[in-house]
Amino acid sequence: MSAERIILGIDPGTQLLGFGIIKVAGKKAVYVDMGVLDLRKEADAYSKLQAIYECIGEVCRNYHPTELAIESPFYGKNAQVVLKLGRAQGAAILAAKEYGVESVTEYAPRKAKEAIVGNGAASKEQVQLMLEKTLGVKLESRHLDATDALAIALCHHYETSSPISAARGKGGWEQFIKDHPERIS
Repeated sequence: MSAERIILGIDPGTQLLGFGIIKVAGKKAVYVDMGVLDLRKEADAYSKLQAIYECIGEVCRNYHPTELAIESPFYGKNAQVVLKLGRAQGAAILAAKEYGVESVTEYAPRKAKEAIVGNGAASKEQVQLMLEKTLGVKLESRHLDATDALAIALCHHYETSSPISAARGKGGWEQFIKDHPERIS
């Protein structure tokens, strides 16, 4: 991984899509930007997908993210809703990959909330408050879908910079010990 990473987090939706961007230098994450794409006035489902693709393409052109962390469609009672979320997610991923994003990682909504707040059932307002404290910025309440996306980006940073997560991802503890003998006492 390069010394500086730009992580784009996306909370996909068919009504509102949130995005959040952080820059990571070393171990420190810094807030860059966030926003919400309002899709409620789009004529049909296919126009929404096009708007998602164009928006995420523009975000990628402006900020040049190296990594994408995206909320995965979660299990729901209505299969149509999950299908629509999957389409929105696909349009966002395709745009990001087209503009050079190196890696894509999916996170369950509960995973991101747990990483930020310590509680997978936390409210959007609790997530926003912890992001404000962690990143040292004031976030507007009207951007709750964007704060979820920012939480996904920060969750990805935590997951990819944690020695425990790194050990899980490349051969377990045995490999971690071989790679980092100085950390064993």
